[in-house]
Amino acid sequence: MVIGIILQYGNETIEVRVNCSQILFRTSQFRQFVTIENLKLDKGGVIKEFPDLEGNDEWKDEAIKRFNEKIKNMKNETEIAQYVIDDLTKFGYKPMFMQKDGFRPVKLYK
Repeated sequence: MVIGIILQYGNETIEVRVNCSQILFRTSQFRQFVTIENLKLDKGGVIKEFPDLEGNDEWKDEAIKRFNEKIKNMKNETEIAQYVIDDLTKFGYKPMFMQKDGFRPVKLYK
């Protein structure tokens, strides 16, 4: 089952697609979906999440590795989607909609 999530960050729209344990991202700047390896990660946000990476030159690679390991340990797409929503909300992203394959979109904001 594929789950699509739409989030807002400032005036930018971010789309996340969860398919099995694969997570793809697309911003309003990009036409195609990319993996987390192709995203520009905020070093401050990564250090906030993983304080032990401060001063580590390989902070981005290690953060991606930890993210992927966490995703692999999750049971299903719904659990992964909720983790992505919760994690991005901590950093100021506003969840707008979520849609499961074959279902109508559900509003996530109030």
